[in-house]
Amino acid sequence: MAHRCPFPFLSARSRLRQPARPQPQSAGAASDPAAAAAPHPPGAMEHGSVTDSTASTFSIMDEDHTLANSVRFVLNQDPRVAFCGYSIPHPADNKVNIRVQTTGDPAKDVLKDSLQDLMLMCQHVRGTFDTAVTDFRRNNPTGMNIDQNKKK
Repeated sequence: MAHRCPFPFLSARSRLRQPARPQPQSAGAASDPAAAAAPHPPGAMEHGSVTDSTASTFSIMDEDHTLANSVRFVLNQDPRVAFCGYSIPHPADNKVNIRVQTTGDPAKDVLKDSLQDLMLMCQHVRGTFDTAVTDFRRNNPTGMNIDQNKKK
């Protein structure tokens, strides 16, 4: 089954895949093998089965309900998703667990598509907001006078 996005401004033509950005390498990392071998804590981690790629839990570090609920909303709009939910294990932890079960596609791919959709939605909202601000400033060259009721 082909992925059909429920948002009209996210047409198949607008789903541009961004090339992966090369990770900057520190000056000492190339010459120091110990620095290159030092583990770097990941921002996200997948916990799933080796035999079943349709169900996984993704742990995302340093995030909260803001991102998790947005991702959950977009994932639940996808017809390939059978179940999606998230939890925060403890209020003191800056970690979100997002559980994704799909109808057949790999959960990792569905999550990537949903994150791409969410990014495009945010870009659309930002563009609409910027256009509205520009239009307001063009139509009100003096700007907003918040002291209109004050007498001079």
